[in-house]
Amino acid sequence: MPDLLLELFSEEVPARMQAGAARDLERLVVGALSDRGLLFEGIKAFAGPRRLMLAVSGLPAKQADVREEMKGPKVDAPQAAIDGFLKKTGLTKDQLKIEKQAKGEVYIAVIAREGRETATVLGEILPEMMAKLPWPKSMRWKPGVSTRWVRPLHSILCTFDGEVVPFSFAGVSSGRHTQGHRFLSSGKLEVRRFDDYAAALKKNFVVLDAEERAAIIFEGIKQAAFIHGLEMIPDEGLLAEVSGLAEWPVVLIGAIEDRFMDVPPEILQTAMRTHQKYFSLRDPKTGKMANRFAFVANMVAEDGGREIVAGNERVLRARLFDAKFFWDEDRKRRLDSRIDDLKGIVYHAKLGTQFERVERIARLAAEIGAKIGADPRKSERAARLAKADLTSGVVGEFPELQGVMGRYYAIHDNEDAEVADAVRDHYKPVGPSDAVPAGKISIAVALADKLDSLKGFFAAGEKPTGSGDPFALRRAALGVIRILLENGLRLPLTVPDDLAAFFADRLKVALKEKGIRHDLIDAVFALGNEGDLVRLVARVEALQTFLKTDDGVNLLAGYKRAANILKAEEKKDGRGFAGEIAQDKLTDPGEGALFSALGTAKDQVATALKKEDFAAAMRHMAALRVPVDAFFEGVKVNAEDASIRENRLHLLAALRAVVHQIGDFSKIEGVSV
Repeated sequence: MPDLLLELFSEEVPARMQAGAARDLERLVVGALSDRGLLFEGIKAFAGPRRLMLAVSGLPAKQADVREEMKGPKVDAPQAAIDGFLKKTGLTKDQLKIEKQAKGEVYIAVIAREGRETATVLGEILPEMMAKLPWPKSMRWKPGVSTRWVRPLHSILCTFDGEVVPFSFAGVSSGRHTQGHRFLSSGKLEVRRFDDYAAALKKNFVVLDAEERAAIIFEGIKQAAFIHGLEMIPDEGLLAEVSGLAEWPVVLIGAIEDRFMDVPPEILQTAMRTHQKYFSLRDPKTGKMANRFAFVANMVAEDGGREIVAGNERVLRARLFDAKFFWDEDRKRRLDSRIDDLKGIVYHAKLGTQFERVERIARLAAEIGAKIGADPRKSERAARLAKADLTSGVVGEFPELQGVMGRYYAIHDNEDAEVADAVRDHYKPVGPSDAVPAGKISIAVALADKLDSLKGFFAAGEKPTGSGDPFALRRAALGVIRILLENGLRLPLTVPDDLAAFFADRLKVALKEKGIRHDLIDAVFALGNEGDLVRLVARVEALQTFLKTDDGVNLLAGYKRAANILKAEEKKDGRGFAGEIAQDKLTDPGEGALFSALGTAKDQVATALKKEDFAAAMRHMAALRVPVDAFFEGVKVNAEDASIRENRLHLLAALRAVVHQIGDFSKIEGVSV
């Protein structure tokens, strides 16, 4: 079956936009083909520095013919209605057929549409899809042409079954030609199909697939570093970015001058990564950063790359000279002398300056430190220093080093080692794979920092929405949860109700990978006054284990039945049934057995919960299964005697109350109450 080949050739597309553009183009074309009844066997999109490409295999030569029947007005309908139907269908009255239906004879229009040639359809939909591509940024580049594209578009290659699909976009007409590498290509390339296209590009120094380019770069760095007895410091983000910068990647190794090697490695790595897209190397024996770097050139040089390496070393020398200057200048001031400078940095219009925020964090860190066994004075000191590096030259140049530089400056000022570590670690964890702080002072400051952000922004009305979280409050909440759980900290969270609900939602996300059910978290959270996340998770885990047993399943079913009866009767009577149970009205043996079991279970469960022996609490709950089953098998709740009915409803309310010591079972999925 015929194939489609589309290439959009332009000036260099920013690396960060390439993968998204390939996905969007594939999505749009798949949707357009589907809407027009054009099925296909396979589709693949590629993106690179100068080209966005799509290959669709197994398309039909034309659309399938369509036969459609459209019901019209009754035969005896007014002429105006019949004329309107004829106009709508484009048929004459003689072309309509009459069909006898239940309400009389009606006109039926039989409309046959012959399928169109696929090439014709493609010529219509492809420019439409190109216009819909949601580039983060786009531009106009031709006088008199209003169409926008990410960068100036030079050519469009588009063939179907080896023949050109004619259309134009932004003043550029489609054809069958493309170009290879900007400097190494032999010239204009003529292609008919994807196999010709891929082979021609490879021959002319273009690697089409971004994943293949990334693999070439990775292996190239690995081998080049090995020759020097070094290894690459892993950086998947940079690898992905650089694979979008070179069509024919060639790895080269450069040297860092010794005078820069006393600068902290984080500064060197960040300067090389941010400004130059260079890869840092290290000694595998010591783990220390080496005075070598790897970079990717976009061509093969006749001299083996010596001039390219020398040029890159010159550029890097200037970058590192600036970085070293900032580092040296920053150390001329003590870190604590920068605290007052925070008065000039607005944190948020409703939450004051960074200085005011630091004051809040310091007080909170001291309180938390006292509760978790950290020195309150050190916790407060670390909190006061935590944001001071925001006014430093290095952090001004490289904001991602905030905290890291604060630790270096604190050590330079002979601050306590735990305090210095807390200055660095209070931002952690910054992502799901990042470790949480382990030192108690670091924990105190990290929690204080995140809780201040959460409480402040919630109070300021800046809660996250479905479409955005500009202040990274979801990440902050997950950070608090991970710090508490992974360190086993028994620190109750005293927060407003809306923030507590937010924490509950984030807790579900955090525990999802552990296989803990979100509805059980809701059930325990619904009890209220449970701010100790360690205890809450232990209770949820015990409940989940219990509900996997036969006793748990059957007790849940009994609870569901009791709760539904209570809901119906409370609605009917307009009142609740929580209250004292009259023993003299327990006329059925099943009532007495349940009453006795509830009394025992209530006390035993309460005692176990107080001791935080949640497994024991579940065992005591399991003892209710038999009397609950027997009650529902042998006792009619809605007795004819009103007083006995009410007493039995009191008994069910007592069952509900005992179960709710563990959690609100009405929140559990499958329990409709």
